[in-house]
Amino acid sequence: MELSEKSRSTLLELARIALRQRLIPSDTPPPNLEMSPELMQPAGCFVSLHEIGTHKLRGCVGRIDAVKPLCETVYLTAGETLADPRFINQRVTGEELSKLTLEISVLSPSREAADVLDFDLLEDGIYLTMGNRAGFFLPQVARETGWSKEQLLDRLCAEKLGLHPQVWQRPGVKLYTFKIIVVGPEPF
Repeated sequence: MELSEKSRSTLLELARIALRQRLIPSDTPPPNLEMSPELMQPAGCFVSLHEIGTHKLRGCVGRIDAVKPLCETVYLTAGETLADPRFINQRVTGEELSKLTLEISVLSPSREAADVLDFDLLEDGIYLTMGNRAGFFLPQVARETGWSKEQLLDRLCAEKLGLHPQVWQRPGVKLYTFKIIVVGPEPF
């Protein structure tokens, strides 16, 4: 999937609208945005909010399934970043929006890896499943932390699946990879 500059701007505006609607109720209807054919393609995405200056995470939620049009997925996911369970006691407020950056990661369809270590550490997002548990890391995580593949998988198992760090080495674990197109980051 390719995204034009106009489509990228539209996605950022959709995310802003969703966040404003949740945080700053208004009677004013949102602008009528034109949706290009590329925005109507089914795709998954993650929407991330970071503090300007510190890059401290304030919310990140995603949908890996490509069942809804990208424009709808971005709109729904952006609103859900406000319910990120990691920030249940420190929710983003309307006054805080001007101090945040907005980033959208558009996901390619995932593919099952031949082996749990069969992924490009800096280019692939990973999705690990074990039974009915699943966890994701965007490629930005490895780039920002400097973790090895093994460290990344350990942290994924512990932090996202709530399991022992080395669970990824057990039979029955499946790893899926995906590529991303990053839109932003841009000040809110």
